[in-house]
Amino acid sequence: MSDTTSDLIGEAVYQNRSFSFASLSDRVFARLFRGLVYPQIWEDPVCDMTALGLGREDHVVCIASGGCNMMSYLTARPASVTAVDLSPWHVELNRLKLEAAQRLPDHASFYALFGHADQAENVALLDRYVLPYLDPQARVFWNGRERFRRRKSMFARGFYRFGVLGTFLGAVHLVARIGGVDFTRLLGARTLEDQRAFFEDEIKPLYRSRLVRFAARRRASLFGLGIPPAQYDKLAADADGDIVTVLEERTRKLFCDFPIGENYFAWQAANRAYKEDGTGPVPPYLEKQNFEALRAAAGRATVLNRSITDVLAEAPAASKSVYVLLDAQDWMTDDQLAALWREITRTAMPGARVLFRTGGGPDILPGRVPAELLDQWAYDAPASERAFAEDRSAIYGGVHLYRRKG
Repeated sequence: MSDTTSDLIGEAVYQNRSFSFASLSDRVFARLFRGLVYPQIWEDPVCDMTALGLGREDHVVCIASGGCNMMSYLTARPASVTAVDLSPWHVELNRLKLEAAQRLPDHASFYALFGHADQAENVALLDRYVLPYLDPQARVFWNGRERFRRRKSMFARGFYRFGVLGTFLGAVHLVARIGGVDFTRLLGARTLEDQRAFFEDEIKPLYRSRLVRFAARRRASLFGLGIPPAQYDKLAADADGDIVTVLEERTRKLFCDFPIGENYFAWQAANRAYKEDGTGPVPPYLEKQNFEALRAAAGRATVLNRSITDVLAEAPAASKSVYVLLDAQDWMTDDQLAALWREITRTAMPGARVLFRTGGGPDILPGRVPAELLDQWAYDAPASERAFAEDRSAIYGGVHLYRRKG
């Protein structure tokens, strides 16, 4: 990874610039972002697209992350998508997905690669149809090695078990096995009542165990969810500092509020993969009925290894209509927030929308973004509440939607 990329990640994460024990966890977290963090992104693109009213006239700017949401937004055939990320790994993954959507012969091969993501023939698919069309740097990246095996082989060995998130879920499953939890009961549930009974019988007692309570109260334990120290504090603030209460409630929402047959986030949490036979829930970009729309729109997307503020600073005025910030603002200082919203406001078309998530429940912008900027936007409380209620990932405390006035 280049020194420039390291600097960008460090600037995004460090809340305390001087070295100290208090800032050490920030630096550990920043180092994790040099590799693969999210094999699957944990924000629900369906509720995003509904809240935003995403359509063919939209010019979208979003955080790339693992690519699931960026690819899913393309199924709505927007005019353009610019995806940015500070992780070089995420950038290469997003570019690979875009090329695969355009080059693979059919949905079955695309699903084999990114849906099953564990079939031996996937390496041959990449070698024949995708890698020859990538730039030389990308080919070197995917043919390069990660833990003594070529990176591209991850798609033949269960891609969703890799990365920081995949490792974290593996640790969760280890703790669950020690606690006697059997997730097959959840995955086979027929009703929400069955799911709630599973949670009460098997998951809730885990949160009473000394091991889980001890681990959860250590900031580094949630690095695997992509939660930096500053965001950890915002999560804990929702329950007067007791992070265990917050995690228990959000796990309950994940496993109990949506039918298991419709929630691919619950499948990843409980199975570390989508349903093996390919009949279960998946992100929109993997659904067969969306494949041709995805293929047609993939050429309209650009993926950049830069900060969103810097990219917007180079964009023409009034050139963007949709901004999806994920939870990136939870990481930012007041100065960084002001710089971002200055560029968002400058580049926003009439009627532009901004959607983001927060680790805690409250909107974090009032009092932190200068009033002369924020006053040009209207907070859409009903749409924000609906999006939060419908967000199947269940990991965040709030989903927030702003609309450009005028």
